Amino acid sequence: MARGDDEFVEFATASSARLQHVAFLLTGDRHEAEDAAQAALVRTYAAWARVRRRDAYAYARTVLANLVTDKWRRPLREYATEQLPEGPVPRDLADDVTRRRWLIGALDVLSPRERAVIVLRHYVDLPEAEVARELNLSLGTVKSLNSRGLAKLRVTVVDPPVPGQRRNQESGVHR
Repeated sequence: MARGDDEFVEFATASSARLQHVAFLLTGDRHEAEDAAQAALVRTYAAWARVRRRDAYAYARTVLANLVTDKWRRPLREYATEQLPEGPVPRDLADDVTRRRWLIGALDVLSPRERAVIVLRHYVDLPEAEVARELNLSLGTVKSLNSRGLAKLRVTVVDPPVPGQRRNQESGVHR
């Protein structure tokens, strides 16, 4: 392996799941999220000599946000791989599915730009200035999109599901 490849493999192993999760929140589709996270890691590897001494995860996350944003503008090319991504940690599948459906349903009411700002600002917990830099938007646009997105979520979203409680699908009542 070339110099720094071991470091990159360690970084990719540690960051892959987090990047896929952020990508899933941005896209709402597991397969698109896996593809976008993989593409972000490929581009991060290409720039590894420059970014390995800085915050490589922030660089990869920026690349990921740009890839998802670019997909709104034009279709993303797919690159096939023979290697499958690592599997999820075993947990209560029913609770996970319920929470994911609730979250994706909540994010579906947002426009793609609002969704990107909300995910980066509140899930990834980035400051507004960094969100603006990652999405190549002005700070005022980020603040406006964040405010509108949160207002939409407040109006349209019901309470999140409680783990361990089943929900009556027709009435929306927990039992």
